[in-house]
Amino acid sequence: MNKKIDHYLEQISVAKVGGGLNRIESQHKKGKLTARERIEVLLDDNSFNEIGMFVKGKSSNHIQEESAILGDGVVTGYGKINGSDVLIYSQDFTVYGGSLGEEHANKICKILDMAMKNKIPVIGLNDSGGARIQEGVAALGGYAEVFQRNVLASGVIPQISAILGPCAGGAVYSPAMTDFIFMSEQTSYMFVTGPEVVKTVTHEDVNTEYLGGANTHTTKSGVADFSFDNEIIVLQQLRRLFDFLPQSNISGQKVKKFNDSINRKIPSLNTLVPQDKNKAYDIKELILNVADEKDFLEVQKDFAKNIVIGFIRLEGRSIGIVANQPLALAGCLDINSSRKAARFVRFCDCFNIPILTFVDVPGFLPGTSQEFNGIIKHGAKLLFAFAEATVPKITVITRKAYGGAYDVMSSKHLRGDVNYAWPQAEIAVMGPKGAVEIIFRGEIGDKKKMDQKAEEYRERLANPFIAGSRGFIDDVIMPNTTRKRICRSLEMLKNKKLTNPWKKHDNIPL
Repeated sequence: MNKKIDHYLEQISVAKVGGGLNRIESQHKKGKLTARERIEVLLDDNSFNEIGMFVKGKSSNHIQEESAILGDGVVTGYGKINGSDVLIYSQDFTVYGGSLGEEHANKICKILDMAMKNKIPVIGLNDSGGARIQEGVAALGGYAEVFQRNVLASGVIPQISAILGPCAGGAVYSPAMTDFIFMSEQTSYMFVTGPEVVKTVTHEDVNTEYLGGANTHTTKSGVADFSFDNEIIVLQQLRRLFDFLPQSNISGQKVKKFNDSINRKIPSLNTLVPQDKNKAYDIKELILNVADEKDFLEVQKDFAKNIVIGFIRLEGRSIGIVANQPLALAGCLDINSSRKAARFVRFCDCFNIPILTFVDVPGFLPGTSQEFNGIIKHGAKLLFAFAEATVPKITVITRKAYGGAYDVMSSKHLRGDVNYAWPQAEIAVMGPKGAVEIIFRGEIGDKKKMDQKAEEYRERLANPFIAGSRGFIDDVIMPNTTRKRICRSLEMLKNKKLTNPWKKHDNIPL
């Protein structure tokens, strides 16, 4: 019996060092943690329970049974984050470069299957050289097995990916189908084809960081949602995001204790919007002031800055924020902002998180670049997402709501539940200046007369009381009461039930 126990303890010791102390040291020299260290940082103290520690990879010409490493390059199991259950897999770069073989994939699939059966979120910590070449098509099949489970889990349980090293080739498509992607600056990258192949095929000379580093994917492509200086901060911020999310699409929301008054008035909001209608202001001031304890977790903050998305809490419950940002492109909607916000709205709707929309939008961004690259279809994605969403939807128009963009931004016509406007709001087909230049084209030379006509247009057609008279605006509110009015509306909407017509699925990818 003692021999068996000794053997058991020896096997655990062997498994815990993965590819060996030299490779662990090499990992640390690169500024990276090991797979187990990452789990230790991410999860609550002493909450991790490992599954599959003794799994070995399939023997091949390159890997014989006797030399196979326990765990096969991925640590899997379950634990807690701030007391909530989570299933996790963490790829081990010290074992075959974290490459995915058949048993490695089976371990990940087991985690995803357990998550679906038990309605528990999944976190994947990726650090892998891709498919295990020596296992051939079995490794490719392993990836496809993971992909299929990512698809079936989408919208059922939250899935979060952290890219903490290489992630290349087909491997990128598993994180791409999850809900949020974190990256670590300087130590992680994602791309379908690496720099060498790019140079051969397209003759572009690029390095790994420029092609697929954290900065590229948070500013240019929009693939990643968050990036931070190092892994420790990534894992800490992942914990923060996790706290905003429910366990599944059928679980209730987490309610966090808060120390803030529902009736708190915010005098500074009365002067937030400048009197000069063409002058910019920071919409984040409104978001922070409305949120419980001014806590706002922004998503994709460096991509498509003309729209702001993220999470706040109101009365301790998670709320999704979508807001035009006048500081960038005057808050116009364009291709990137539309697809950024569309996917976020779809996420909130999947997981029953109410959506709060702040509107200051002069319209869609004009120009050949937008038209040639499909603004018509990409803009429709945001429209579609808002229209399809059945969660409570509250909209506040702070200043401009012009053209089709007024419709798109969670208007009453797209089943907005409660639609407010501030007194200075302008809701119209287009701005007064543009409108009178079209209507009174023959008088364009007379500036004084045109200015007068523009002011008349603003008074007669663009003010919120006109929209209110048609029921498109439920109330015109003082800016300083915004938090109170939103909280009261959410309380009224807490039992909202709305069902869309049955269909297999819709025909628009977000």
